[in-house]
Amino acid sequence: MEMCSLKVLELEGSPSLMLLRLMGERGCTTGHLMDYLQTLGNSEALQCLKPPALQILIQPQSVALLCGHNLRLSCHAVGKSPVQYQWFKSKEEVPNSFSPDLLVSPVSLKDAGFYICRVNSGDAFEFSQWAQVDVLNAGTSYGQSYNSLDGRMKVVMQPFSQRLHVGEDLLLECGATGRPIPRYQWHRNGVPVPSATKRKFVIPHVMQEHHGRYRCEISGSTERMWTNEVDVVIAPRISVQISGATECSEDDIYAIGDGSSEFCLNSIPEQLYATDKVALLIGNLSYQNHPQLKAPMVDVYDLTNLLRQLNFKVVSLLDLTESEMRNAVDEFLLLLHKGVYGLLYYAGHGYENYGNSFMVPVDAPNPYRSANCLCVQSILKLMQEKETGLNVFLLDMCRKRNFHDDSTTNIILRVTANIVFGYATCQDAEAFELSSTGFANGVFVKFLKKRLLDDEKITVVLDRVAEDMGQFDATKGKQALEIRSSLSERRALTDPVLPGDSADLAQPHNRQWAKAHELPESMCLNFDCGAQIKLGFAAEFSNVLVIYTYIVKKPKDMSFCQAHVTDVSQDLDVDPKEMNRETPEETGIYLLSSSLPQHCLYTRLSSLQKLKEELIFTVCLQGTFTAMDDDHPIHWTKSVNIGKPLIARLDLHRAMRRNSCLQTCFMLHSPSHSPCHSPGPEHHLHLLHGTNYQAQDYNRLSPQQCYLDCEQLQGAVGGSGDCYHDDLSQSRDELACDLSGFSSSSGRHSMPIEAGDDIDELQTVFINSLQLQPQ
Repeated sequence: MEMCSLKVLELEGSPSLMLLRLMGERGCTTGHLMDYLQTLGNSEALQCLKPPALQILIQPQSVALLCGHNLRLSCHAVGKSPVQYQWFKSKEEVPNSFSPDLLVSPVSLKDAGFYICRVNSGDAFEFSQWAQVDVLNAGTSYGQSYNSLDGRMKVVMQPFSQRLHVGEDLLLECGATGRPIPRYQWHRNGVPVPSATKRKFVIPHVMQEHHGRYRCEISGSTERMWTNEVDVVIAPRISVQISGATECSEDDIYAIGDGSSEFCLNSIPEQLYATDKVALLIGNLSYQNHPQLKAPMVDVYDLTNLLRQLNFKVVSLLDLTESEMRNAVDEFLLLLHKGVYGLLYYAGHGYENYGNSFMVPVDAPNPYRSANCLCVQSILKLMQEKETGLNVFLLDMCRKRNFHDDSTTNIILRVTANIVFGYATCQDAEAFELSSTGFANGVFVKFLKKRLLDDEKITVVLDRVAEDMGQFDATKGKQALEIRSSLSERRALTDPVLPGDSADLAQPHNRQWAKAHELPESMCLNFDCGAQIKLGFAAEFSNVLVIYTYIVKKPKDMSFCQAHVTDVSQDLDVDPKEMNRETPEETGIYLLSSSLPQHCLYTRLSSLQKLKEELIFTVCLQGTFTAMDDDHPIHWTKSVNIGKPLIARLDLHRAMRRNSCLQTCFMLHSPSHSPCHSPGPEHHLHLLHGTNYQAQDYNRLSPQQCYLDCEQLQGAVGGSGDCYHDDLSQSRDELACDLSGFSSSSGRHSMPIEAGDDIDELQTVFINSLQLQPQ
């Protein structure tokens, strides 16, 4: 005590700090300190160490969420006597809100506001901190990045470009969900706008100096995002009084109002826009009767993220059967109306007969014919009936002739000036994927993703991709991008979105589509043993759900505790050995692994489109206690129902619908009308297809929807069960000599994949209406 007391004589000395330091060095606890203070009779210091009669441990957090979702605010407290809760919205009590968790399901716009919780324990009471609830009505501008995890910020409302006259009001609005509520800062031409820190940015009575490019910076506690940048065009309103005859040129006056003596000159430059943007991305890789591919998964994932940055509503699907593909196309068509930009990307096996392209489903037989596949041109015909503003087809597949398919397809297309085809390869050629030990893009997407965000006419973007591909040594002379276009306007994927008159008609379909991209709410499961488990969800694709579990709380006397997912619906055909893995990669989650929380058990559920009923599974908790004599764990289980997650809500597994694109996919004609000849042996050379992803690995290459690795070049013949080993081995050796840096191996045989037939190009009505752009 004397040593501690003497510290008062030193500059900034403290006897109390010295005493605490000494007790800490000697391993004393708070209990020892309380005993010591009680002996000294220091009741004031002793009172500081005693726990309060009531203490709030968990405060409610402000949150922004979408209308229709579930709201949960939590406030947990401990006291000497039982704790009671009462929630308030502003000054009004929330009816029947007596639990630590305030639940509002579903939340609506009227539920927005400020909430607080009063906690009582005996005579003591405390108020929690205020929590703000912001409810967003996103309408059709639903989440642009559904890969966001629980609590993470997610942009769900994007601003729209505006074309105004001087004196009108400017309103820009954006929105993001997250916990806590995101902060906003609007920028004009890259410079922050003073005091523009709300979701809604309003300028009444705009002037010409307000024109420019606007976007909003949205920030959370640990992350920052940007909305799309939009154009605001302000035109002067010029009123001219005409008295008597006036001589003027057509350039001087171009809008006169029906003989009235006043008219306005509208100087707004012509800005093309979309009434909406919708994209369907399909990647088929796990074929049942044909060689499997790798690159489509990575290609679809990368394009999904890029197209969302361009304000596209994107659905990304892997491994679809024929009926699932047709139903997915039907749902895609429901979102199209006048002025919409529609984009279809396909990666997988494919072929081309008589100018028509066919996409091969994963359940296609061997050999396959047009009746087993989807005709791209038939989809275009249905899109034209919707009066879309732009139709873009990006086909990452082979275009070899399928000599097993002797039918012709008679599709009468309209002559419209808004069609763009980007073929990953030329007619009667293969498309390649890069072969590597990991995951890499196919050749087409490897270069496309570098240009897709360019603010240029879509054909200009594809021209540049073609030039980039032409410089790639591994595919020179084997794969070249081909562009077919009837586009007469400067349409670009970066064009702004301005909803048109028919937008209201599409609202029901847009809401249905939005629901098909909602992740299940994360949840906490409390078990009788006192353990608490967090169950979280993430979406890798529209039909691939990731479930992760981790321990939030476990009893002190529990030495081991682990939770895993079991009893998943048999519709999904999940291998139990690949569930509940300690790393995402072990269960097949390669693309999303960096975004997932660590120290969890991960389960990947693919092919959600096959789910016929609500997804119900069991969470099993197993644990051991220190007092147990043996090491056999005790088990507790809870059943969890998350409904139909993601794309499962659209029931793509159902039989093909009556208005399916099947109706226009094949109309048989006599094969004698075809001027093509049967190929000779010299025409059977094919490179094997696939899709992989190491952009730097230029020495390893495989034909997409064909594989070509550095050990061997493999041939591909379409949908056929026949192998042309003699012809292919000869051609393979000849081709290997042409590829410097590629070595051949005689230990493996070529595998038939794609159709191979050298034909003369047949011009249909549709092809004649398009311009073949030279590469």
